[in-house]
Amino acid sequence: TQTAIEESFARPLTTLSEDEQMFRDSVREFAEGEIRKRVEKMDEQGQMDADLIKQCFDLGLMGIETPEEFGGAGGSFFQAILAVEELSRVDASVGVLVDVQNTLVNNALIRWGNQDQKKKYLSQLAAEKVGAYALSEAGSGSDAFAMQTRAVDAGDHFVVNGRKLWITNGKEAEIFVLFANANPEAGYRGITAFIVEKTTEGFSVGKKENKLGIRASSTTELILEDCKVPKENVLGEIGKGYKVSIETLNEGRIGIGAQMIGLARGALE
Repeated sequence: TQTAIEESFARPLTTLSEDEQMFRDSVREFAEGEIRKRVEKMDEQGQMDADLIKQCFDLGLMGIETPEEFGGAGGSFFQAILAVEELSRVDASVGVLVDVQNTLVNNALIRWGNQDQKKKYLSQLAAEKVGAYALSEAGSGSDAFAMQTRAVDAGDHFVVNGRKLWITNGKEAEIFVLFANANPEAGYRGITAFIVEKTTEGFSVGKKENKLGIRASSTTELILEDCKVPKENVLGEIGKGYKVSIETLNEGRIGIGAQMIGLARGALE
C-alpha cells in the first residue's frame, strides 16, 4: 500500500485514471448533449432550466462525494472538480450550481454533520433538493467574520435574525448551510453554522440579482426575521462556525478554480 500511495502522489493531476477518464467523458457528453442547447435561453431568461437540474440529480452529479449509504455516488473530491470543469466548459452557471452543492454544502455536512443530520439532509441533497451556502452579508463580504446575523438561544431552538447577500443557488435551494453569531461578545468565536430549511418559519428569499454573466445561476438575498431553527440543526459545535466556514471554503475555492479553467477552455476551443 505504501507503494500505491507514493505512486498516486507521483502521478500528475493531468494524467487521469481510467475511472476518472470515464467519469469525465460522461459529464462532457451530458454537457454537450443536454446543456449546450439550453445555454442561450437560460442566459437570456436569467433562469436555470428545472429539467436540467433534475437531470443533474439523476446522473448523480449533485452528490458526487456523498457516501452511497446516503444515496450519493461515493466518489472523490477530484471527481467533483472534474465535473465542475467539464460543465463550466459549456456553461459556467450549471458548473457553479453543481460546485456549490458538492464542494460547499455536501462537503460541510459530510465533514461536520452528525449521523442524524447526514441521514436526513445528505440523502435529500443527493436525490432532489438543491443546497446553498449562506455566509456573506452586505457589510461582510471579504471580512465574513464581521457578520451581523444573530442567533439567540431560546431553549430547544435558536431565533435567528439578519440578512444574507449574494447567495448562489438562493432561488432554487431548499436546504441552506447558514452562519450566524450566537455569542457576539466572543467575536468570531461566537459564529455558529446552522442547517436551515426553506420552509422554516421566519425565513424568506429576497431580491434576485440581475447579473452581467453566469446569469442562469441565481444570486439572491436571504431574510431571517425571528427564524426558528431547532437545536438539532446546529452543524458542528456552537461557536465553531468560523472553522466550518474556513475549511469548507478551502475546497470551494478549488471548485471555482475548476470553473475558471473550464470556462477558459470552452472559450479557447
